[in-house]
Amino acid sequence: MPAFLALGLAATLLLLVGATWLVLLRRRRRLDRRTDSMRRLLDLADQLEADLKTCRSSLKQAHAVMSLNPDQPAAGEKEAKQAIDAGLRSLLQQRLWIRDCAPEASQEGLDEAAADMSQTRARLRPLVRALERAHHELDDAMREHIRREHDT
Repeated sequence: MPAFLALGLAATLLLLVGATWLVLLRRRRRLDRRTDSMRRLLDLADQLEADLKTCRSSLKQAHAVMSLNPDQPAAGEKEAKQAIDAGLRSLLQQRLWIRDCAPEASQEGLDEAAADMSQTRARLRPLVRALERAHHELDDAMREHIRREHDT
């Protein structure tokens, strides 16, 4: 076999190996990105659920403290509970989409779902902080009221 033919075969083989390696590397990166997107979606869903449950708990505590009769709903409590319940139902729909559709969804679809969930959390975060502040202020006011009653 002439040397130039052997050299040409070796170069062709080297190009084939390099091209195969590049294809496999691209596929691996795409799979890693999908795995990261799925993990991010599930983490965001968990965080959003925790935020909604924190809101529900804070509202329930605040209404119980403010209510003369904790067994009866205070004004606005029903609407707040309905809003949080609607958020939890919406989150359940997102989780069902993740379970049923996300494995076959495009990367763009996964990124869009994650962006939507991030935006929801961003809108909810100030409300959670405001509820926490109001809860602390209410606790402080109640302690001050009890202290004043005790002092008199």
